[in-house]
Amino acid sequence: MGLFDKVFGAKEVISDELSPAEAYAAIALGAIAADGYLSDEESHGVSFMLSRTQLFKNYSNDVLRRMFDKLLGILKRKGLGSLVDAAKKSLPYEMRESAFAVATDLIFADGMVTDDEQSFLNQLYEALEIKPEVALNIVQVMAIKNRS
Repeated sequence: MGLFDKVFGAKEVISDELSPAEAYAAIALGAIAADGYLSDEESHGVSFMLSRTQLFKNYSNDVLRRMFDKLLGILKRKGLGSLVDAAKKSLPYEMRESAFAVATDLIFADGMVTDDEQSFLNQLYEALEIKPEVALNIVQVMAIKNRS
């Protein structure tokens, strides 16, 4: 125990272990943070988008807020790669294509895809072990969906 721990008490260790729902949300959060910028509007948009999915339909706003606080903490402390790694460990295989589709939709939503976002999607489909042809189909559909 360090000197300051004796005075202020030991800091609580926040676990980076995620539930399947947190892992799904982490992928979505990673997508909007992939360009290096995360606005309040973007984080609220992710929360709204997820609240409309079957997985999160029974989550209260307070529960979603606490979940995003945890995920943002991991993102800020350890970076995007660590957040995605933690998500991959907890995300069930059957949810991976859906999580990739949501991430792709979020990236395409603003009408432009940066090099960083393209790189994120390339790394994400590989990390989630999604077949290249499935990933390509998802990207093509989301590109069509988000055309202006």
